[in-house]
Amino acid sequence: MSVVVVFVGMPGSGKTTAGRIMAHSLDVPFRDSDALIEETEGRTIPEIFNDDGEPGFRTIEAGVIQDALDNFHGVLSLGGGAVLTESTREALKEHPVVLIDVEKDELIRRVTKSKTVRPLLAGDPARRIPGLKAQREPLYREVARHTITSSAEPVTQVVRAALDALGFTEVAVNTGAAE
Repeated sequence: MSVVVVFVGMPGSGKTTAGRIMAHSLDVPFRDSDALIEETEGRTIPEIFNDDGEPGFRTIEAGVIQDALDNFHGVLSLGGGAVLTESTREALKEHPVVLIDVEKDELIRRVTKSKTVRPLLAGDPARRIPGLKAQREPLYREVARHTITSSAEPVTQVVRAALDALGFTEVAVNTGAAE
């Protein structure tokens, strides 16, 4: 058993939305690593960051992701910083990883209008995104087998491009209730 595809990318890149639509299209389950962490820990991501700091969070995250990579058959979306942990990057090399790449200005637009709490972007996303993107971009590219560029187009176009890149050319994009 192994994941069908893993989505990586910056916060706000659309990993969770694309992951849900792809899972629905492939008729497999979808999981988001941040939701798995919250279920496992019984705490929210902001609470974990507050209680354990980023290093503690990253340790928990690496364990949860490794378990999902080993035991989950479906579509998995990772938190934006998951690639910061070397053991996670190593584990991802064995799996079909798709990077959703989004330009800085579009990320800022998306994150600013989102209701999702992102502890590392709190306060001033426009100031924090460029630094995070510069730090993480090489790591995303290190683990990704495929890169899909996303801008303001519908997420279904991102999913179609990812399905095609992974060889699922005959699969129709089916949004179901995912959007």
